[in-house]
Amino acid sequence: MAKAFFRLQKFLRRIQFLLFFLTAAYLMAGSLLLLQRTRLVLQQGSRGTPTNQALLVPEEMSRVGLSDPRTLQNPGPRLLVGMDALQEPALEQRHSPHWLTSRNSELRQLRRRWFHRFTSEQEPLQTAGSKAMKRSAEHKGTYMGCFTHDSRERTLKGAVFYDLRKMTVAHCQEACAERAYSYAGLAYGAECYCGNSLPAAAAKPEECNSECKGEKGSVCGGVNRLSVYSAEQPRAGARPRRNVIYRGCFRAPENLTDTFPASLIQPNLTVEMCSEFCSKKEFPLAVIQGQECYCGYPTRRFSLREGTDGRRCSGTHNASSAAGGEYCLVYQTPVQDTRCTDRRFLTTKSKVFVALSSFPGAGNTWARHLIEHATGYYTGSYYFDGALYNKGFKGEKDHWRSRRTICVKTHESGKTEIEMFDSAILLIRNPYKSLMAEFNRKYAGHLGYATDRNWKSKEWPDFVNSYASWWASHVLEWLKYGKRLLIVHYEDLKQSLIPKLKEMVEFLNVTVTEDRLLCVENNRDGNFKRSGAKQKNFEPFTQEMKDLINRYILTVDEALRGRNFSGLPREYVPR
Repeated sequence: MAKAFFRLQKFLRRIQFLLFFLTAAYLMAGSLLLLQRTRLVLQQGSRGTPTNQALLVPEEMSRVGLSDPRTLQNPGPRLLVGMDALQEPALEQRHSPHWLTSRNSELRQLRRRWFHRFTSEQEPLQTAGSKAMKRSAEHKGTYMGCFTHDSRERTLKGAVFYDLRKMTVAHCQEACAERAYSYAGLAYGAECYCGNSLPAAAAKPEECNSECKGEKGSVCGGVNRLSVYSAEQPRAGARPRRNVIYRGCFRAPENLTDTFPASLIQPNLTVEMCSEFCSKKEFPLAVIQGQECYCGYPTRRFSLREGTDGRRCSGTHNASSAAGGEYCLVYQTPVQDTRCTDRRFLTTKSKVFVALSSFPGAGNTWARHLIEHATGYYTGSYYFDGALYNKGFKGEKDHWRSRRTICVKTHESGKTEIEMFDSAILLIRNPYKSLMAEFNRKYAGHLGYATDRNWKSKEWPDFVNSYASWWASHVLEWLKYGKRLLIVHYEDLKQSLIPKLKEMVEFLNVTVTEDRLLCVENNRDGNFKRSGAKQKNFEPFTQEMKDLINRYILTVDEALRGRNFSGLPREYVPR
């Protein structure tokens, strides 16, 4: 009996010790979780630009240069971000580039909170200037059936659209009809494909089982399956099909038949006849020479880089009287050039971690569009912008350190963030243009314009005071800490697209064909032109703002030259 009692007592003591251990472990885990949450709250609370925030600016920056940006040091005094009262640094620090780079940490925190707040607000909204998508369970046009879909060998080879949030059948039909296609196919609930011929291989109806992202109860294809509809023709009073675009007068290639895969000879040929013929053949170019119509793509034989005087193509308004020998008229049809629209993730992890770095408003999204279409690989992002993901930038949802993307977008400029990358493409844009572009994005999304009320509000001068210095410090920090840099000026990329894009692609260690680059040039704008009315000769900058920005321009220009890079383009020169 005593022996049994002793065993029971020993067992209870072990249980008591075990319970004590579990209780202690539980309390420690809870404490760690609480500390982590507190840290996250503090970080989130520091990510923003208060409306009353105005950074101090150097009054004599134009007298100060950088002989070697690597000698810059971060001064001790810091601004108290988010407070009405700011702690000013010493006067001598305010009058040197040391002050400028020290602002980078505070500005980075400001931008992070503002960026995340903006994207969270913008994701459920359509960009300004675009119409809200209508949900309608009643589809226009005829349902043609369910078909197999191979992304590498597509049957519907025309335009491709993505809306990973609000895709509907009606939206896809209207988009394809607007571009003169006969059929609209939907896959994966969010992808829209256009074409003029039906897929050859039919699939079982039940295999098209993906619900449309923007229309409950409607089917938008499936995994490797297309729900195909006839494209809806515009109703009376609705927006007509997109007009053809006149590209110019060009010297005709030596052998038109070999250069262009489709042709038509038609008496009294008009631009509309040729454009409609080429659209049905799914070609983006309509070329007219006399009574002959040719369809095709820009190629090395016919690159459209060097136009000639339009007077050499006589009768540009009447195709039948156009030059019949050396020259030809070229028009852009509503059909999209799809030779460079296929994109994918890297099959193996990249050994070199490359950043695509820029100040906000410097054209980073446009550069990503060009890089993705030139290389055929998705680009990643340090952030997550739902609006960009919904429009086809699938790398937005991929973790930025996954190394499955060809490069990673970032606006960061802290030492730690910069040194994480092995190399970087540093995209620089005129600060006047960058500030206006970012202000437009803040108030009207990626494709809209801020209103007069926004420009005349107190937000605009506060924005300039805070973000002008960030434009400069962003470049200075990357020059200081970046390991291997390719400097690309937005203006040079816009003016000489293919040569500059070649440099970027070679820097990324990707080999591309000339035809693919020409396809990118043919689709250079993508869907990134701002919509709505743009005010001509609009000048929102006061003289005080110009004086401030001009000092930063001089500082950055000298820093670039100090690192043996070419200086800023002449158009950056102080106004």
